[in-house]
Amino acid sequence: CYTVYFLLTRTMNNEIHSIPSSFNSASGGASSNIMSNSNTNTNTNTNYNYESSINDKMVFTWITEFTYGPNKEQALLELGKKREMYDDLALVLWNSFGVMSCLLAEIVSVYPMLSPPTLTIQSSNRVCNALALMQCIASHNDTKNLFLEAQIPLFLYPFLNTTSKQRPFEYLRLTSLGVIGALVKNDSPNVIQFLLTTEIIPLCLKIMENSSELNKTVAIFILQKILLDDQGLQYVCQTFDRFDAVSKVLHTMVKQLIEQPTTRLLRHLIRCYLRMCDNVEARNTLKNSLPLELQNNTFKELLMEDEGARESLQMLLNVLK
Repeated sequence: CYTVYFLLTRTMNNEIHSIPSSFNSASGGASSNIMSNSNTNTNTNTNYNYESSINDKMVFTWITEFTYGPNKEQALLELGKKREMYDDLALVLWNSFGVMSCLLAEIVSVYPMLSPPTLTIQSSNRVCNALALMQCIASHNDTKNLFLEAQIPLFLYPFLNTTSKQRPFEYLRLTSLGVIGALVKNDSPNVIQFLLTTEIIPLCLKIMENSSELNKTVAIFILQKILLDDQGLQYVCQTFDRFDAVSKVLHTMVKQLIEQPTTRLLRHLIRCYLRMCDNVEARNTLKNSLPLELQNNTFKELLMEDEGARESLQMLLNVLK
């Protein structure tokens, strides 16, 4: 499951360091490859040189097994390994009869285990394998819009709404966030427009406030990507209640960083504040509400490790002056 974090943080590390010149309901309406890269099939070479997944007969063997066979769990695992090999696997999965229905069935099957929290590691791993294939589909340009039109992300929201800190639930939230992160990473306006009609911002804020560091990092990455879109910025800053909800959670995270400092979270926090300053009303409010810890030298040592974050903070302070 930690590979989800690696893949997303690699994407976040590649984000531009400059911040361009700000949720649904006012007071709160309201990742992922987890398989090994090694191939367990002893009859084939692990170093595949296929140009396309269409040329790999084992892809269709495992798809058939997943949709019609008794070994669905093993099929999920094997197909998850294939996503590291082929860029067009998403197209094959989406256009193969029954695959999406079976993936949704895997997700829905664990709903009864969410409350009361009875999800086991084995069940969590299995549904996370299904989510990993969904992330593959969500990240491909030719299947992303179809994925949204089918409103499949909504099936993941019950997972994001869980609060248990048991490991199976942490993995489940992380992998679900990975699917949303795959959707937003390429700055598609239609993705942001879709997400703004859902409860994704309140759910991300909930995770940012009370979850593991990995989950917080992916959740604030999603929030930052939403804010970087003009629609997202306008949405968050459209009412004071929305802006206040986001601002309060960011403030809470700043306080948490004093006890558990992490450069990556601090960088995203600063960039969220800086982006909100592009809205005049939000900027005027932040002049009086920016956490003092960002104005003094509380994070001086932490910022020495990240020149980009240090420059962003200085820009933020200059803007608020």
